[in-house]
Amino acid sequence: MVPELDETEREKRAAALNELLDLMRPAVQADGGELVLTHLDVEQGIVEVQLQGACGSCAISGMTLKGGVERLLRSRLDWVTEVRGSLDESMDFFESASLGRGSYVPRQ
Repeated sequence: MVPELDETEREKRAAALNELLDLMRPAVQADGGELVLTHLDVEQGIVEVQLQGACGSCAISGMTLKGGVERLLRSRLDWVTEVRGSLDESMDFFESASLGRGSYVPRQ
C-alpha cells in the first residue's frame, strides 16, 4: 500500500513535474509538436503525457516518449514510477507533417 501524501507534498511534486516538462517542451515545439500532461497521480507516481502536432505523425515519437520524456522524468523525479505516453493522431497526417521544422521528416 502506498502511503498517502499531504497536500504540500502533492503540490511540490506537481510543481517539480511541470517545471521539468516546461524544460523539455521547447525541444518538442521546435519540431512542430507539443508535449501535454494528460494525467498525474502523484500518490502512485504515474505520469501520462501526450505528443501532439507534428509529433503525432512522427515515426520516432515512441523513442521520444521512451528515450526522452520517460528517461528524464524517472531520472530526475525519484517518485515517478511509470510514464505512459500517447500520440494525438486526430490531425491530418499531411497537416501534422507540415508543422515539423526539425531535421527529421516523417514518412507515411
